[in-house]
Amino acid sequence: MAKIKMPKSNPSLDMTPMVDLAFLLVTFFMLTATSRVTEPVIVDTPSSISDKLLPENVIMISIDAAGKSFFNINNSDVRKRTLEKMGQQYNITFTEEEKKRFGGMTSFGVPIVPVPGYTGVLLKEYINMEDSKRVTTKSAGIPHDSLHNQLRDWIQFGRIEAAKQAKAQKEKAEKLDRPFKYEPLRFALKADGKTNYIAVKEVIKVFTDIDIYRFNLITDLEQGPTAE
Repeated sequence: MAKIKMPKSNPSLDMTPMVDLAFLLVTFFMLTATSRVTEPVIVDTPSSISDKLLPENVIMISIDAAGKSFFNINNSDVRKRTLEKMGQQYNITFTEEEKKRFGGMTSFGVPIVPVPGYTGVLLKEYINMEDSKRVTTKSAGIPHDSLHNQLRDWIQFGRIEAAKQAKAQKEKAEKLDRPFKYEPLRFALKADGKTNYIAVKEVIKVFTDIDIYRFNLITDLEQGPTAE
């Protein structure tokens, strides 16, 4: 009796679910990803064996190789409110769009108002620049001499606004009967390895003049920047 041969068929795999999943992942990353804003200055920090990570809630002062100072605070909302306070301090009005743009920026190193001998870009013009032009703009550094200590004001107002935000978040958590975890504001100093010590000493004096005696020194390891 002859054997009955069963017809052969090629196995098939429905790729539709996999394609749908791939598109969902792409859409998720597009909606949640944030673009990295280019820093206005490259600071080549000295190496260190410290492995402490930089805190998330931090005001950081960077000093380039020429000794020019740059300010940054990584909380967008606090950045915007600090800009408002600086505007009130120096009689400058910033629009909502300018505040929004400033909130998305990184560090900057230009004066908010001119100081004697300075004829370059001021902060209001700097904020309204396109990102590509901002990168190529030569920054003079934020003044912090005894007569025009704008850097001190940035640090002081940033500290005050960060404290206000923490208080508001705590009160909101208490009303909703939720636990509140607050990471205290920290201060960090990031100096180029070739920076003259005098420039670093002057910035440290800005800290101590407003009773800030504890701050992180940013150094560099193979896996990235750390604080010690």
